[in-house]
Amino acid sequence: MRIIRPGDVGADVRDLQRRLQALGFRVEPDELQGRFGPSTEAAVRAFQGQRRLPVDGLVGPDTWTALVEAGYALGDRVLYLRARPFRGDDVRELQRLLNALGFDAGREDGIFGPATDRAVREFQRNVGELPDGIVGPETLAALQRLRPQVNGPSRAVVREEEEVRTMVAQLRGTRIAIDPGHGPSDPGYRGPSGAVEADVTLALAREVARELARRGARPALLRDGRADPAPSERAEAANGLGAAVCVSIHAGGDGGPGARCSYFGSDTTHSPAGRRLAEAIHRELTGRLGLVDRGTAPLAVAVLRETRMPAVQVEPGCITHPEDERRLLDVSFRRELARAIADGLERFLAPAGSPAAAR
Repeated sequence: MRIIRPGDVGADVRDLQRRLQALGFRVEPDELQGRFGPSTEAAVRAFQGQRRLPVDGLVGPDTWTALVEAGYALGDRVLYLRARPFRGDDVRELQRLLNALGFDAGREDGIFGPATDRAVREFQRNVGELPDGIVGPETLAALQRLRPQVNGPSRAVVREEEEVRTMVAQLRGTRIAIDPGHGPSDPGYRGPSGAVEADVTLALAREVARELARRGARPALLRDGRADPAPSERAEAANGLGAAVCVSIHAGGDGGPGARCSYFGSDTTHSPAGRRLAEAIHRELTGRLGLVDRGTAPLAVAVLRETRMPAVQVEPGCITHPEDERRLLDVSFRRELARAIADGLERFLAPAGSPAAAR
């Protein structure tokens, strides 16, 4: 999709403003004819912060998808499993309720997939309904009657935490999906000297792929050359590869210098495996390379949310900061970054108690 940004005028902006207002965000009257002015940007940024999205004031695929999905409340439509899954806050609330009642709906990601379908059918059997997997008025009424008190982590989070504790793998022979962030239609930020984020992330991703291949892993780039897949297409590609891990590389310009690693998380759930992966790579970047520590944090972008394996977004620098830009353009520094990222992956995949895990 075309990025909607401050200064734009037209029907797309009016649609954006309508959705923001419906969610309770204020847009000044003098902008409501479709002008993307300061109050529209402030509303977009507030929405992005609320939804654990990058707060940049730009409406790209992740922000637009979140805006559309936020418009659905449970009961607004009939839900069921279909080839193009239902997505929205209504699905996420359904997953949350099913998990709290002990029916394993999987990750609370707002996507009605096979795990949610199985949980719906099992719930329907338990309450004496026809187990057809269709969430209509009768199933919703039964859910409301049994509406649980939702406290603490969901069943899906607890299960994933246990899987992380018992995971046994190694880097050699493992398929690793590598996503160079941005692309031709959305090149990302520009540095003070003109470096483009999409070019820098691709160069670093290629370096990471070479380092992983040298260690016996099987890396695969989700973007190369002039290819320009959408975020959801990248997640779908990683899933199709059967990758054990997905690493998305960015060089965001929304803060000071240093490294930050992100994992899937929303206001109600998160990925324990993704968090552990983010912490393992972040420790290498800040500990071994001594980069400024910008922390680890949850993020609800498509490449983290829609992948079926542990996934991380790695930002080893901020391209809009002069010193970080200079280092990201340095080939030898990118090789150091690639080694650090590979070391973090090796630690994450190593069995507990092994030398690699303890390093």
